[in-house]
Amino acid sequence: MNSKRNVYLDMKSIAETKKILFEQFGHHVTKSERLDVVKAKGRVLVKPAIAAISSPNFHAAAMDGIAVAAKVTFGASEDAPITLVPNENAFWVNTGHAMPEGTNAVIMIEHLNILDEKRVEIEAPVFPWQYVRKMGEDIVATQLLFPRGHKITAYSLGALLAAGIFTVEVYKRPNVLIIPTGSELKQWQEINIDQLKPGDVVESNSSVLGGLCEDHGAQFDCHPMLRDNLDTIQSAVEAAAKQAYDMICIIGGSSAGSEDFAKPVISNLGVVYVHGVTMMPGKPMMFGRVFDTPVFGIPGYPVSAIVAFEQFAGPLLLKMQKLPEKQITTAVVSPARKIASKLGQEEFLRVKIGSVDGRLMSSQLPRGSGNITTLTEADGIIRIPQNVEGISEKESVQAQLLRPLTAIENTIVITGSHDNTLDMLADQIKGFNGDMSVSSSHVGSMGGLMAIKKGACHMAGAHLLDPADGSYNISYVKKYLPDQRVWLINLVMRDQGLIVPKGNPKTIRSIEDLKDKTLQFINRQPGSGTRILFDYKLKTLGLSPDDIAGYENDEYTHMSVAVSVLSGRADAGLGIHAAARALELDFIPVVTEEYDLVIPDRFYHTRKIQVLLETIHTKEFQDRVMSLGGYSIENTGKIMYRSDGCSV
Repeated sequence: MNSKRNVYLDMKSIAETKKILFEQFGHHVTKSERLDVVKAKGRVLVKPAIAAISSPNFHAAAMDGIAVAAKVTFGASEDAPITLVPNENAFWVNTGHAMPEGTNAVIMIEHLNILDEKRVEIEAPVFPWQYVRKMGEDIVATQLLFPRGHKITAYSLGALLAAGIFTVEVYKRPNVLIIPTGSELKQWQEINIDQLKPGDVVESNSSVLGGLCEDHGAQFDCHPMLRDNLDTIQSAVEAAAKQAYDMICIIGGSSAGSEDFAKPVISNLGVVYVHGVTMMPGKPMMFGRVFDTPVFGIPGYPVSAIVAFEQFAGPLLLKMQKLPEKQITTAVVSPARKIASKLGQEEFLRVKIGSVDGRLMSSQLPRGSGNITTLTEADGIIRIPQNVEGISEKESVQAQLLRPLTAIENTIVITGSHDNTLDMLADQIKGFNGDMSVSSSHVGSMGGLMAIKKGACHMAGAHLLDPADGSYNISYVKKYLPDQRVWLINLVMRDQGLIVPKGNPKTIRSIEDLKDKTLQFINRQPGSGTRILFDYKLKTLGLSPDDIAGYENDEYTHMSVAVSVLSGRADAGLGIHAAARALELDFIPVVTEEYDLVIPDRFYHTRKIQVLLETIHTKEFQDRVMSLGGYSIENTGKIMYRSDGCSV
């Protein structure tokens, strides 16, 4: 069968798409089922819940003591106590016991003078129904306990059972069929990691979407993975639409490529209502109708798939069960730097958030729609409207929080140079101080100093070489943070060098060898300490950037440099020994450098920073650092400089 491209002829906004979606399917409601109350949490009542019995269904003692008829106590006082006889005009009761016939009050045991086994004395009267839970005090039989449409909570379960309601009629969970498609996909159950080939992709979207279905009150089935074939996918969708599925999600094949079959499948079997939404990520999302079933074409990139589901499929699933929309928690955040965006598309920007000087500061994560870690690492999402070209760092914007605000408040924000030990430090702190976490973003050493200058972080990681005297970081702190009191605390000494493929097939021995134009280099981003070191080394060798093929190609982390070499994209890159060792690459040492934490004085004595400093002094952390290779801990935790001008 000939393939042809699907063109986005009429993209809709998010608002327009939701309007069309609910016009077409908003009336779809799942059938009802009767469940035991104890299994009905989170479900919605189809019929009102009417109390079958009262609660309590008898007069009950509310205290430990004796039950009496209140009138027998009238006249009692300290000067004229009244003696009562148990089992005659007074009856021993415990909290919750039924009141004996003829009694209507309880005297607390601590208000009794027990004379002997047969006599008790009281020195004050009681009033009728004192310390008694009267029949029907909480619930009265025939009372409307909950109206139809009520979502059953954990609290509701107690009320329903107390009212004698043991089964309820609720809306069924929608059934969703998830159909993963893509000739390049491999199911995790069938994968041998050692046999993965270039082009093989581990299929994960069906598990993610299945989890999201459950988060939205639905249940799901996952169809066996299908290759990119129009007839095969069409047959699967047609069969599913004839079964008892309330929704079908085709994963992949929703874009405009010649092998994207979601649109022709839906249009061949039914009608496509929307193909393409003005949002990023998730633009290729589509939906239509096959027979009477809503069918979604979900983009194959993980973040696009999640955004598309949460914006459209998820809300429809909630509506099918009469469940309310999910409540979103938002907070006002300040971007650490200017954010650019495209006009005409609403963007869901993933950000890290930390509380610095009482302000919530956000740092954007990579925008790639294939990077699932940008959601797992994100603290929030900033939605940039389609009519906005960008957000200034001076603006305050609303962010949807993905973590509780208390967790964000207890986050140590580290911005600056990347080092593998920061991840280890984050794990160590989280493991021993569960209420505290570390959020690090990699913008280079100079970017870290600028973040401190703007008040956007608690500390920065830096390894800035001063070519004049061979020192690290001090001259840069003096130059760029002249008005701030800061501490330089050494985290590690580390080996920087050339990362090359295993076996060093190009026999590279030094930076000078890189002037060979047949060699492809991968650089670090401008402003990073590694970039500054490389430029310094080039200058001392009498070389210029123009002499190095690939000088203009850069990455933001040492591990990204190592991956570039491993993948064959580059023949060499300057990075740390630990990154080369992690990916079993060869390493040619160039220099041992100082990697410090730059900490403003106003944060230095806070609990968060002191916990971090205590952690880097521990033997467990230092042992883990040494296990990475290429590090020295001789100065770890040492104060290298204070901004009062005292070198230490």
